[in-house]
Amino acid sequence: MKEITRKGATVEAAIASALQELNVTRDEVDIQIVDAGKKGFLGFGAREAEVIVLVKEMAKPESNEQEEKKEIVQEEKVGPTVKEEKTAEPAAETVQIVEVETNDPAMSDEQAISDTKTYVMEVAKAMGINDLVITHEMDGKYLSFQLESEKAAFLIGKRGQTLNALQQLAQLVANKTSEQFKVVRLDVGDYRERREQSLEQFAERMADQAVRSGRKVQLEPMPSYERKVIHNALSNRLDIETYSEGTDPNRYLVIEPIN
Repeated sequence: MKEITRKGATVEAAIASALQELNVTRDEVDIQIVDAGKKGFLGFGAREAEVIVLVKEMAKPESNEQEEKKEIVQEEKVGPTVKEEKTAEPAAETVQIVEVETNDPAMSDEQAISDTKTYVMEVAKAMGINDLVITHEMDGKYLSFQLESEKAAFLIGKRGQTLNALQQLAQLVANKTSEQFKVVRLDVGDYRERREQSLEQFAERMADQAVRSGRKVQLEPMPSYERKVIHNALSNRLDIETYSEGTDPNRYLVIEPIN
């Protein structure tokens, strides 16, 4: 029985490659899936599919001449008999057993954490940061990563723009394998805490300015969680109201005085 192993981007691609190599059709082979493969995300975690293709042994039909010789020999031994026609039995079908992976939330969380750490590490290396240390904590759907490096400023960027962008991408990576949606938070040192305090103080100054001038104040575009910090900081004030306008990533917050 002829057998070959082939890999491909998908199971079907691997099977097609094997059939072409063997020059046979799909009905003439048995197929065993060794690995269903994995697409991965942004180039990380991808794995090719692998299959084993075996050519079925096909019984060769005897020639008419051979059949006639057999009939003559049989008649010489036992005399003429009435030939009984037998219907050909259908060939047994090959049953392919495919293992189905069970969904294990704990394992999916571990995979999500591992994939996210790997992704952040690769981005950091591309930025020339080779001393990055990552620790994590998980509380339900909230997944927090603490980043430590001598080049922390490169990870943060101007007003946290680099860190915010990396956080959004990390959340996409985490949710590729996690069974439960994860809210990812990246922090470098105590930057997030210091940033929130700065935003709260900034919010109060802008609210006072709006009240003094009697005109609404439009802030610069911010990510949703930073807008939320300002909303919360000003939620108890009765002389102004806050709301957001625009579309992401250029969505901004407006502080408007109440006359």
